[in-house]
Amino acid sequence: MTDGNAGRPGNGGETHQQASGDDVRLTTQQGVVVGDDQNTLRAGERGPALLEDFHFREKIFHFDHERIPERVVHARGFGAHGYFENYEPLRDLTVADPFREAGRRTEVFVRFSTVAGNKGSFDLARDVRGFAVKMYTGEGNWDLVGNNIPVFFIQDAIKFPDMVHAAKQEPDRGFPQAQTAHDNFWDFVSLTPESTHMLLWIMSDRAIPRSFRFMEGFGVHTFRLVNAEGRSTFVKFHWKPKQGMQSVVWNEALKINGADPDFHRRDLWDAIGSGDFPEWELGMQLFDEEFADNFEFDILDPTKIIPEEQVPVRRVGKLVLDRVVDNFFAETEQVAFCTQNIIPGIDFTDDPLLQGRNFSYLDTQLKRLGSPNFTHLPVNAPKCPFATFQQDGHMATVNPTNRVNYEPNSWPSEIKGPREDPERGFTSVPETVSGPKRRLRAESFADHYSQARQFFASQTEVEQRHIIAGFVFELSKCERVDIRRRVVAALRNVDEDLATAVCDGLGLPDLPEPLPAARETRTDLPESPALSILRNGPETFAGRKFGILVTDGVDGKLISALREAVTAEKAILEIIAMKVGGIVTADGERIEADEKLDGAPSVVYDAVAVLATDEGAAQLASLPPARDFVSDAYAHCKFVAHSGAAALFTAAGLTELDAGFVDLSAPGTSAADFVTRCREVRYWTRFAG
Repeated sequence: MTDGNAGRPGNGGETHQQASGDDVRLTTQQGVVVGDDQNTLRAGERGPALLEDFHFREKIFHFDHERIPERVVHARGFGAHGYFENYEPLRDLTVADPFREAGRRTEVFVRFSTVAGNKGSFDLARDVRGFAVKMYTGEGNWDLVGNNIPVFFIQDAIKFPDMVHAAKQEPDRGFPQAQTAHDNFWDFVSLTPESTHMLLWIMSDRAIPRSFRFMEGFGVHTFRLVNAEGRSTFVKFHWKPKQGMQSVVWNEALKINGADPDFHRRDLWDAIGSGDFPEWELGMQLFDEEFADNFEFDILDPTKIIPEEQVPVRRVGKLVLDRVVDNFFAETEQVAFCTQNIIPGIDFTDDPLLQGRNFSYLDTQLKRLGSPNFTHLPVNAPKCPFATFQQDGHMATVNPTNRVNYEPNSWPSEIKGPREDPERGFTSVPETVSGPKRRLRAESFADHYSQARQFFASQTEVEQRHIIAGFVFELSKCERVDIRRRVVAALRNVDEDLATAVCDGLGLPDLPEPLPAARETRTDLPESPALSILRNGPETFAGRKFGILVTDGVDGKLISALREAVTAEKAILEIIAMKVGGIVTADGERIEADEKLDGAPSVVYDAVAVLATDEGAAQLASLPPARDFVSDAYAHCKFVAHSGAAALFTAAGLTELDAGFVDLSAPGTSAADFVTRCREVRYWTRFAG
């Protein structure tokens, strides 16, 4: 068993050997024993991280260099170009270039991604989604490097390598890929109480979004906006999808990964290609020092949110993605995001996770792209004028063109080169920092369960059931029963009903005692409806996908009516048939199919219809893909329109159809009314019991 690295002299020269045993002390790579591996060295209890923390720097440095050539995390990504358009001047809040005037447009590149999976993994993993936005502003590049979940697993960046190591495939066997349903992950998080809030989010439907287009994005950390007078305002950034939020269900996600592992990529590509440009609104939660001092939790704690009901989200502009990349490698793969990339008018706070990310990302990009000149790549280069004295290095494409490559210098103005500008240049908020140099965690970070409870309480009953099922599924994959029990014991600090349901789902013989909590869970936090996907769903069926399974001899007018209704709703319609050549309608019209039946399961559609003749339904009934088509649609609570499909439904075991099934041949029933009803996306009543 290997427990750590230690350099030891061996016979015939130096060797690198592994220390072993139960009493091995953790050391640096230089053999220095580590006294605290939980906290970054910082100035004061809530102060900034210190550059002299050699253990943190070495740990992050080594972690950043673990993988070549793909990203250590967020390896599987998909990007697109677009613009951000500002709604109104925000000069009272910030001098940041994108917010100076109404209608101002800033070019952007956005990369969405999963976190845990490798480049070749599938899209519908249960995972956090990266939501990284690079704004090419008039005063330099601003990277807002966020996720689709507003909190994170850890409070201090020194734990990031441990968290990712635990979440990724286990090192001795190289699996499971792109999933956290294994012992290492749950062992780590069950021993890290600060992860609890995040666990509720990733076991929720937030971790299996229907599309990049239908998920929120968050900057995660608290930042500062700074105006011309130097006054700063705290801000949390949000991206709100214009078409509402939507997720899939777990069984559906598993089947989508088999049917189309590129489901999210294809969805974004098709939407932009069809002119249905994805849009989000940029929202800001703005607050001052007084609010920060009186808020129930620490605004520097990245495992906490500020409920929108307490600080409303002010929508200040829109993000529009209107162009796919010309070359995936040159743009999506080579784009480099760094949290340290900010512009005048934006500034950091002392969030310990953000402080560590600011160190880590530049080093990561240097390793991944192989040169300090990665900023010369077109996707990373600023669109505004820039001038530095940096030179040479691997693959340099920009270098000084005269003899002056330093400053200060006394050469004539035509060759002396750039100079700093105290008036227009970036300046940090002059925050007072004091306190002893210590490795510690602020006491204000100690409540690990109250907001997890608030999140669970804010979900609908359907969503709560999904969270419970998520915990049961993931923990059932753990081989060690003690890890399952430890997680359930932690959940008792969140919600007794949640813990009991997970305990029952796992078949544990008894409910374990609650884990000791550093702070007692607050039960007085109000529900926050903004935290629920189903309470913030779409208002229309726009942007969704409708599939019609058809056979020869069907009424062409029904197909036309559905097509007209779906098109009017600004959704996508696809025809599915037993053969890709299509079908011939009752009046002799030939309609080509978009998809062949066994390549177009109902899981890839938001709602479906089955239009058949008696003979056609009998044919479909004999085909397993057709039976799966309707049984999966039923199991995933989808709305189903139908005509002449009785034999297929019977063969699939659907003998009693609920109100989510609509017979288009019934008097008074219209295709338009059915598609309007599809705005609800799911018929959750089907499994309300």
